[in-house]
Parts: sequence; C-alpha cells; structure tokens
Amino acid sequence: MIQAGRRPLSGAAQHESTSLPASSGGIRALALITALRPEQWVKNLFLFAALLFGQRLGDGQAVLRALAAFVIFCALSGTVYLINDLRDLERDRRHPVKRNRPLASGQLSPAAAWTAAGVLGTAGLAGGLFLPSEFSWYAGAYLLLNLLYSFGLKNVVIIDVLAIALGFVLRAVAGAAAIPVEFSEWLVLCTLLLALFLGFGKRRHELTLLEGDAVEHRVSLEEYSIAFLDQMITVVLAATVVAYSFYTISAEVAAKLHTGALPLTIPFVLYGIFRYLYLIHHRRGGGDPAQVLLHDLPLLLDVALWTLSVGLILSVF
Repeated sequence: MIQAGRRPLSGAAQHESTSLPASSGGIRALALITALRPEQWVKNLFLFAALLFGQRLGDGQAVLRALAAFVIFCALSGTVYLINDLRDLERDRRHPVKRNRPLASGQLSPAAAWTAAGVLGTAGLAGGLFLPSEFSWYAGAYLLLNLLYSFGLKNVVIIDVLAIALGFVLRAVAGAAAIPVEFSEWLVLCTLLLALFLGFGKRRHELTLLEGDAVEHRVSLEEYSIAFLDQMITVVLAATVVAYSFYTISAEVAAKLHTGALPLTIPFVLYGIFRYLYLIHHRRGGGDPAQVLLHDLPLLLDVALWTLSVGLILSVF
C-alpha cells in the first residue's frame, strides 16, 4: 500500500535510484586507485636497471621475473602511500596541494584505506615468495623501511632524505635479485647518489612552496634552509656525475659488459641532471620527481634516449 502524501517513483527515477550505488562504488574505486598514486610507480622502474645492465633483456624468463617484481613493488609502494596518507591526514588537509588527495578530501574513508593497505601489503609480500628468496628479503626490507619512514624517520633531518634514497637502492638490488643476476657496487652507488639529489630537491621545493607554514606540514623542514639544501644538492650532483663517469670508463666494467662505448651515454646523464636542476631553480619544480619526469617533455625524451642508447650499446657493441 502506498502511504498518503508519497508518490511512487517513475520508471526513469527508479533506474536512477538503483544506479546510485554502482556509481558511488565506482567513485570509491577511482578514489582508491588515485590514493595508490599510480603515477609514482615510475620510481619502480629502477627494478629494471639490473635487467638492462645485466644484459638480460633477451632472456624471456628474466623479463617476466622483472615484471613480476615491478608489480609486487607497486603493491608495496601503494600500501606505503595509503599508510602515509592515513598518518598525515590532518596535515594534508591544511596543505595547498595534498588536501586534494582522496583521504584528505574525504573521497576515501580511513577504514577502506586501512583495509586496502592490509590486502595489498600481504599480497605483495606473498607474491615475493614466488621469486628468489633474496628478493623477498629486499621487498620486506623496503616495506619495513618505508613504514619506519612514515612513523618517524621522515621527521629526522637528513635521515629522512637518506631513507628515501635507500628505498631507491632497495628497488635496484631487488630487481637484480629477482632475475637473478649479481648487482654491481656501481649500481648501488649511482642509484644512491641520484636518489639523494632527488630527495634534497624535493625538500627544497617544499620549503619554497610552503614558506612560513612548512614546519606545520613536515617537522624536519624546520631544520632545513634553502642555502643548506643548495649545498647538499651541489655535492650529490657532482658526486653523481663523477660516479657515473667513472663507472662508464672503468676497465673492469668494460671487460664485464664486453664494451667500452658506455662513455657515449654521459651527455644524456649530464643533460638530465642539469635539466632537473634548472626545473628546481627556475620553474620551482622538484617536489615530485615522478610528476616532473612525466610532464617535462625534454627530460622525458632525455631519459628515453639514455635508455635506448644503453640498450643499443650493450646489445650491439
């Protein structure tokens, strides 16, 4: 019986009413995917460094293992991003950019984020068991390091950037363990220095963007200054160029890779670093290395040309 004063829904209205849950569910799914920051997964490309320099691009099984490692680290990094956003929820709501993130804006509930983090973290660690055991240790160390970062290390000056850099190193050595292939100390050193350069550049961008409100969003920023960060960037930038140059001209490396043509790739490295430095100082960039890479066409082309040149040198010369 229809109650007095209420009209039955029309066919169109009934269809609209029944479609709302599906629409709402789609919005929540999109918010969850956004919270996982898929644009940041470009950082996990460091996992393929060993595949490239280990001259295993023609090995189908090694390629599949590297791809599996990439997917696992995407799941683990997504877990870390969710937990980090949950920890920084109130600060992100006051941030001029981060307040638009799904959790800070209210598009994604904390309960859903915790559930997704638990599922992804468990799935990522379980997936690592199907690869060489050494890879599982590196994957676990990566997750632990980033949890420690979220729960405290990010508030400790210099240690915060070192933790970020170590995360990149763990990606690189995990990629070597997944294939498996022996990784070079040069790979670790160059990855560490490049990651430090990116990390200090990120802190500099945060200081310039937030200015007087910087400490409210990140405690460690109180201990940084633009002058100090510029000094650190200069040091690690020079060390990165020197380390990569010595790597390419090393007689030991030339003998191991059966080529002495790697020095030809140095100009690409120089341009990439100088371009990024230009974006930091003249475009107020550097806050998000992944976004800079994906949206700056000259830098993207430079990285692509460097990768292509290294691949050609290692396969042809």
